[in-house]
Amino acid sequence: MAVHRNQNGSITEQFKADVDKGLSAPFKFLLSRYFYDARGDKLFQDIMHMPEYYLTDAEHEIFSRQGADILRRFDAGGSFDLVEFGAGDGLKTRILIKRMIETDTPFTYRPIDISDDVLAALKFDLKLAYPDLEVIPEHAEYFTALQNINEQSDRKKLVLFLGSSIGNFAEDRTRAFLDALSSKLSKGDTVLIGFDLKKDPEVVLRAYNDPAGITAEFNLNVLRRINRDLGGNFALDRFKHYPTYNPESGFARSYLVSTRTQDVSIEAMNKTYLFAEGECIHTEISRKYDKPQIEALLSNSGFSVKEHFTDSRGYYVNTLAEK
Repeated sequence: MAVHRNQNGSITEQFKADVDKGLSAPFKFLLSRYFYDARGDKLFQDIMHMPEYYLTDAEHEIFSRQGADILRRFDAGGSFDLVEFGAGDGLKTRILIKRMIETDTPFTYRPIDISDDVLAALKFDLKLAYPDLEVIPEHAEYFTALQNINEQSDRKKLVLFLGSSIGNFAEDRTRAFLDALSSKLSKGDTVLIGFDLKKDPEVVLRAYNDPAGITAEFNLNVLRRINRDLGGNFALDRFKHYPTYNPESGFARSYLVSTRTQDVSIEAMNKTYLFAEGECIHTEISRKYDKPQIEALLSNSGFSVKEHFTDSRGYYVNTLAEK
């Protein structure tokens, strides 16, 4: 299979390096950020609308029923920047945006995402609905975007990190992200972070192992990208999706498991990777928290929790905290 090249003829070097590092490791892994291309974006939108994926409904309920309380507790006191990491299609954020526009709250919306396609669609939809709304998208990975967050304006900020995206970081990266965010914000700036709460393990597992197989396809999409962009020859039907959840630690993890002994060649690296039967590729992590853990995590990075906003089932929380 030919290596896919971008417009200037070069291979995506970071993707290449990350894939080689992950597949050469003693315990193989691939970064979940590479799930996302046009197909991956569509699959994730499908996941968010699955009945088993409770996170979307829980956060939507919080914003719908408690949006006014969230904005009142934020209390911008004037024009501010609404900065959103991992904006996606802005499904839930639009509830807050609509409420702010209806109450003539002056703000600029700055959505950040790793997908150009998603950002373009989001900006188009919002400008169609609210022609006067200033929307300034930024195509960037979280840690890269952090470097610019305080250079865009000196206005007060409300930073959104929704959808339990923070749970997709390993522990050290969670601390690093919150520390970096705190260091870039000014005193009085506020964050609203979505945390998935610990709950019945069966509820959690159903969210990552849906009967329609959408989550499996989402995980397998990283292999499709390797085949397309790096000239890999992964046979997708030789890997199966396997999710796990540890209710004690709160870690949900996803793997792609090789169903046979096989070799996979990737043209861009000019290498072949051996997979034993039953060998796993770790693809995704999603941590669940309890409220004391959330408060300790934020406090350690210099934030003070103002309020927890929880859905009616107690599955999920949006935590408002101030620098």
